[in-house]
Amino acid sequence: MRIVIAGDGKVGSALTVQLAKEGHDVVVIDNNKLVLEEAQQSLDINVVHGNGATITTQNQANVGGSDLLIAATSMDETNLLCCITAHKLGCAHTIARVRNQEYFSQLYDWKEDLGLSMMINPELATASEIYRLLQFPSFLRRDSFAKGRVEIVEVELSPDSFLDGCKLMDFDKKVKVKVLVCAVQRGSEVYIPGGNFQLQKGDRLHVTASSSTLAKLIRNMGVTQRKIRDVMIIGGSRIGFYLAAELLRSGVDVKLIEKDPARCVELSENLPKATIINADGSDRNILDTEGLAKTDAVVTLTDFDEENLIISMYANFLGTYKVITKINRTEFNEVLVDKGIDCAVSPKDLCTTDIMRYVRAMGNRSGGTVTTLHRIVEDKVDALEFQVGRGTPHLGQPLYKLRLKPGTLIACINRRSRTIIPSGGDCIEAGDSVIIVSTADRAIKDLRDIFLD
Repeated sequence: MRIVIAGDGKVGSALTVQLAKEGHDVVVIDNNKLVLEEAQQSLDINVVHGNGATITTQNQANVGGSDLLIAATSMDETNLLCCITAHKLGCAHTIARVRNQEYFSQLYDWKEDLGLSMMINPELATASEIYRLLQFPSFLRRDSFAKGRVEIVEVELSPDSFLDGCKLMDFDKKVKVKVLVCAVQRGSEVYIPGGNFQLQKGDRLHVTASSSTLAKLIRNMGVTQRKIRDVMIIGGSRIGFYLAAELLRSGVDVKLIEKDPARCVELSENLPKATIINADGSDRNILDTEGLAKTDAVVTLTDFDEENLIISMYANFLGTYKVITKINRTEFNEVLVDKGIDCAVSPKDLCTTDIMRYVRAMGNRSGGTVTTLHRIVEDKVDALEFQVGRGTPHLGQPLYKLRLKPGTLIACINRRSRTIIPSGGDCIEAGDSVIIVSTADRAIKDLRDIFLD
């Protein structure tokens, strides 16, 4: 497909890399010539220098003859105008990054009138992701499918876990709940495991399970679980505000530390039930005075990755039960794990993943439509949910008879609101939604792509 990206910032550049990798014809528009030169040298893409919201620039980029325009500049208004202009020029699909929640709520009902196919709010998505992690703090990550009925959760095997040495064919019997281990990370290695795969202490398991069985799964795995009653948030950004509001609504006590006095006043007016502290959250004395050592959870949300990492490492040193770190640069994730940063979220990655799901759905053929896409195991594995169409091959055939491509696994089948953790005798039917787990280098766009024949 031909895709135009307006704005080559964090989100725009991440999308450019991924889309070019998957073989799309990508054009990038930006006002910064140096950024465009770097993108053109490192990737096989076309660039246009100029204001992406103007008709002149969009004509130079041939937006009217493109399949999709993604507006990811730093300004909401510019992004919206980009999409409106693209729609007028004949571009059928447009996506806008809209960070202001007032705009986001107001424009949702006007999407069709404005020619908007999709709107993305990275800060709200990040706050929602952190809130979900705090609900089950033993999980390092949670990804939802089938409208929340199914999740793939990440959990680490402790050094004294009774599952050390367990073969996956015996996993269900050991934990006494029907689940499927769909990926295992062991050091720098990633496995899409079979039944004979043997678990080891320190493994990070990615487990497909019905949402209703998560509490039982944790309990039966012997993983320590404790309810989060109070949270310290470092940084009063939009993410901090959204997260604090959600936590307060659920009855969790919130202490938010922000060093900008004016922002503190604004936060205290909008979050009257929260404790707002005007101070530098990276100051050790402040953290000690405000009781970090006794807090159930800390979430670091400053604008600087370095500050977030240092504060999180200190919280881990003090033994804080749950520590969540916001980072923008995710290139060094595997190094961070060794430093005690085991639960990190990235607004850029969350935004990119949502947009990539839409792009893959656009490029889908008749073999099923992508409805959900998550990247797991440090972006090395894709977990995709497909809506199965009548043109999908091998409908009604038992799974044990199907020949799947290496590194590919059918992790779950949802049929008329019933969740099936599949075994060899199960089959796929038209109308099902199916969760497929695959190594990311395969870039599965269509359900047909998982079969060898």
